[in-house]
Amino acid sequence: MGFELGPEWATAGLAGLFLASFLAATVLPFSSELVLLAMLAGPWNSISLLVVASAGNTLGGMSSYGLGRLGDLDRIAQWLRVDSAKALLWQQRTVRYGAWAALLCWMPVIGDPIAIALGLGRSRPLPTALLMLIGKAARYALVIAAAKGLE
Repeated sequence: MGFELGPEWATAGLAGLFLASFLAATVLPFSSELVLLAMLAGPWNSISLLVVASAGNTLGGMSSYGLGRLGDLDRIAQWLRVDSAKALLWQQRTVRYGAWAALLCWMPVIGDPIAIALGLGRSRPLPTALLMLIGKAARYALVIAAAKGLE
């Protein structure tokens, strides 16, 4: 499977959704919402899809957190091609807000840098993971509810 969105992701079942959701929460450009929407038309119930997508996306987000936790600010800023001063600002913000910033890790574009900054700022892993899960699950629940409302 490549990174293209096609029917093969949905035909991979819940494992495919888990993988798509995991990849979408890393620094790789990928959209799990489209896979989720395609799978809503399949035989799976909404709760199963919500749980699997949320778990995969949270674990993917925690892998970004782990990169931040293991890395140093300058090296990660260089790897992500961002200014070191901007990376330092992200780190300071996550130190200021602590694990609560993980509620925003679902957001496109800025969610991955927040997760990495949480690792750099050494936020506590368990509260970070739980708050990240809440934010990501809420986003998927809204996607599912919106899709069901359009039926």
